[in-house]
Parts: sequence; C-alpha cells; structure tokens
Amino acid sequence: MARAAFWKKPLAALSDAEWEALCDGCGKCCLTKLRCEETDRVYFTDVGCKLLDKKTCRCGNYAERTRLVPDCVVLTKETIDQLDWLPHSCAYRRRAEGRDLAWWHPLISGDPETVHRAGISVRGRIVSETEVSEEELEDRLVDWPDWPARLSAHRRRRA
Repeated sequence: MARAAFWKKPLAALSDAEWEALCDGCGKCCLTKLRCEETDRVYFTDVGCKLLDKKTCRCGNYAERTRLVPDCVVLTKETIDQLDWLPHSCAYRRRAEGRDLAWWHPLISGDPETVHRAGISVRGRIVSETEVSEEELEDRLVDWPDWPARLSAHRRRRA
C-alpha cells in the first residue's frame, strides 16, 4: 500500500503517528456535550474546552491536556467504537465505520484549511468554557449538521 494512503489501512494497523495524522482538525470532539439521562441521546453545545484554540481548532496544550483537563477523552484505536458521540463527519468515526475520508480532509485535499473553508470545523462558531457557566450550557445547544439541537425537558448530564 502506498505510504500516501496510510489512512486506508485498518485502524488497528496504524502507527501512533498515522493515528494522530488522521485527525481532521475540526475541533468538534472538544465541545461540551450534554447527554439526556432518559434517552441517552447526546447533544452538542457551542462551548469549547478551555484548551481549544478557537482559530486553529486544535488543542492549545495537547501534550498536557489530560493533566490540565481531567475529563478530556482521549481517542484511541481501542476505544473509538465506544464513543457514540463522535460526529458523523469525524475522520476517526468515518474510518471506524469503513468509510473513506471526506474530500475536505487535509490528507485528501493537501490543505489543512479545507476543513474550515468547507464549514466542517468549529472555527468562528464557539465560545470557551471559561466564558460560560454550567447553568448556561442548555441554552448553548447547537443545530449543526449531524447534531440535533432541541432537547426535551428531560434531565441532562455532561457526556
């Protein structure tokens, strides 16, 4: 298999560097999510982790993220199938489901800005969790592609 198309390999066969390169840089996984306790459905907010760089849509301190944000979820080859909240556009989810990368993915387009120009990333759509109180989260639900915004009156908890 050509080195240029490493992302077509089974996820378990990817090296650590290849796994990391699979990230499309959308920033969606770094958004605060609410899970309905009665239906188990996950809803996204427009509130990003305090480490999420709103311009680049990348972690501002990737190496220390789990120390600085104890509830940071680390995506791994072993846990990818358990993360039901990953958006359908996520490269990790797409590959786990046997789908190819989308045309806007930097590995396909050759340009890390394509994910932003295509409107897939969170750039220009979010606020930092440092700007929002816990009580305001339910008012910050978003209706972006793949993500329903309306949540019934059921009780929610952070996902």
